[in-house]
Amino acid sequence: MPTAFITGANKSIGFETARQLLQQGYHVYLGSRTLDNGLDAVAQLNAEGLTEVEAVQIDVTDQASIQAARAEIGSKTASLDVLINNAGINGGMPQSALKADISAFRRVFDTNYFGVVMVTQAFIDLLQQAPQPRIVMVSSSQASLTLNNDPSYQYYSHKGAVYHPSKSALNMYTIDLAYELRDTPLKVNAVDPGFIATDFNGHRGTGTVQEAGARLVKYAVLDERGPSGKFFSEEYNPATGDIPW
Repeated sequence: MPTAFITGANKSIGFETARQLLQQGYHVYLGSRTLDNGLDAVAQLNAEGLTEVEAVQIDVTDQASIQAARAEIGSKTASLDVLINNAGINGGMPQSALKADISAFRRVFDTNYFGVVMVTQAFIDLLQQAPQPRIVMVSSSQASLTLNNDPSYQYYSHKGAVYHPSKSALNMYTIDLAYELRDTPLKVNAVDPGFIATDFNGHRGTGTVQEAGARLVKYAVLDERGPSGKFFSEEYNPATGDIPW
């Protein structure tokens, strides 16, 4: 049975992604910053008949917590087929380039960028033991430098001086990581789940968690012919998903 680990999976997009991977026959390690919330999420999935799921406590801003999660999962499986770096925060809105406090930048980057780097580095050995491992970086079309400088872009007027740079940095890490792994079976891509109605944006989003989950799962289960080192947004480009950096 293939295995997947999803950070921030106790609710919203992460939870729905876990559900869809379970439905496709994966054993899912459901990451949650608070273990009780993770256990509640597992109980809900179990009630739906989805039982190949376990809650794992992980705070992606805490190296000790990440290492503990790695040890726990490593004690149960010798390999990991999928890592989805989903945990993220927006830092609150509005976000002024001139007025946002530097502490907000540090807090958001701790989760959205440094946390992803630490988790990826901690789990890379398990991923490299899988025959066709995949890493999905949950990004945003608003991380695109090209689109954010284009007045015709749908969200051009929605600037977030704290959140957007954190995802742009994540995209650059995706490019570097994919290049470093270019001669291996591991594929890594940045994927925008879309503007989804969740707690993250006060339920102002126009898409559903089901749509978002399907977008992430698509790149988590790529076959050997699939892309790596790419940036996809099916909300922005429904035809091919390709999106400019």
